[in-house]
Amino acid sequence: MTHPDLYSDRRTAAHSRSGGRPTTGSPLPVVPRRGAGGRRLLVGLFLLGLVAAVLPWWTDTPAGSLVGSTAMLTAAGQISGLLAGYLLLVQVLMMSRLPLLERVAGGERIARWHRDVGATLLVAVLAHMSLILVGYARLEGRSPLSQAGVMLRDYQDMVSAFAAAGLLVTIGLTGVRAVRRALPYELWHATHLAAYAVLLLGFAHQFSNGTQLFRPGPVRTGWIGLYLLVVVALLYGRVIAPLVFNLRHRLRVADVVAENPDTVSIYLTGERLDRLTMLGGQFFRWRFLTRGCWWQSHPFSVSAAANGRWLRLTVKVVGAHTRDLRELEPGVRVWAVGPSGTFTAAHRTRERALLIAGGSGITPLRAMLEELPPGSALIYRVRAPSDVVLHRELDWLAQARGVQVWYVVGSRDDPGPRQVMTTDGLRRLVPDLARRDVYLCGPPGLVEQSRQLLRRVGVPRRQIHLATFEL
Repeated sequence: MTHPDLYSDRRTAAHSRSGGRPTTGSPLPVVPRRGAGGRRLLVGLFLLGLVAAVLPWWTDTPAGSLVGSTAMLTAAGQISGLLAGYLLLVQVLMMSRLPLLERVAGGERIARWHRDVGATLLVAVLAHMSLILVGYARLEGRSPLSQAGVMLRDYQDMVSAFAAAGLLVTIGLTGVRAVRRALPYELWHATHLAAYAVLLLGFAHQFSNGTQLFRPGPVRTGWIGLYLLVVVALLYGRVIAPLVFNLRHRLRVADVVAENPDTVSIYLTGERLDRLTMLGGQFFRWRFLTRGCWWQSHPFSVSAAANGRWLRLTVKVVGAHTRDLRELEPGVRVWAVGPSGTFTAAHRTRERALLIAGGSGITPLRAMLEELPPGSALIYRVRAPSDVVLHRELDWLAQARGVQVWYVVGSRDDPGPRQVMTTDGLRRLVPDLARRDVYLCGPPGLVEQSRQLLRRVGVPRRQIHLATFEL
């Protein structure tokens, strides 16, 4: 089905209200934060840490001592163990939600780093276990299975180390995209949090059995100090900073408004909202403190720019938790962690922007449109006219901020979407596309298809911004 407004520029005046509530005014465009020096510094520190993690093995290993396959296997096991210990600390640090890391790198980029480092960590742990087992077994003249039994029985803290490895493998399996999609979000999230248990279970054996770490000295002290630093970051990012934020703002539900049968907007009020530093496109992790909802925390982006009076999130009903959100009563307290993310107007590299939304992916882009300079463009993809949300606000923004808005409605095989979502179709809509930043938010299939199209059109990678809420 093709919407009658398909492929048309919606510039008609519209009442600036959604669900009976006024939208915000038109704030000044957000000044871009140019430069990636902070991110480069983080990457440099990470690489420096990798070298420092292996350095103790290098300095403790005499030249010419690696003679024979057994010695080589054992050495490789020791190196992979040191790397695994370091990568585990980095993983937990990235899960700490430390405000400094969020500001420098952003939640979306940290999520991608976390995923990539996690895969490397899993390989390093499995390599460490396999190489050490085979190396020690050959040294003692046993089978690897018998050697595993000896280590579990006779080696200090080895049972907890094997348990940590098993947990890590479980976390790695649930991180596979197909497995993650099949799991309820709550189950995946609970499994993911087991990384803290991995840190605790794996800690002791490093210092009781690690060749480079069991002896007192600067290396052992340095590793213990690194563990303490990560624990402090966890406490601050996960406990202290959220506690301060929520005591300061004391958020609560003001109203719940149905945007369509499957989507609701939740309006929040609180204290000192005029001092809340938040940008359109950012997200919070929300926990609604009422029966059936208090034990779950989900990431939702704000769907309106900061106005000092209220906050709004717009949620599509896709499961049991989001169905419960439709029944929230005014006055329900809200625990929020954030704001997070670099999917904002402040991180653009060009003056003009194109925004491509799919379904409920419109919500962060709707907020961002208030803070982008005039002359932006929006392509909004939905399957049916009833799926369009916040359209009156989008029409109002089209007039108030000079935004070109195209509603592209129908399945991917319908003529309209097939015409628009091509290189020629994008060029016809936005001739200067290669000179714009492009923000993508929506289902993974649409985001990936659009990203490939943009690369073929000639949009540089640094000008393509993706929204992901993975941690």
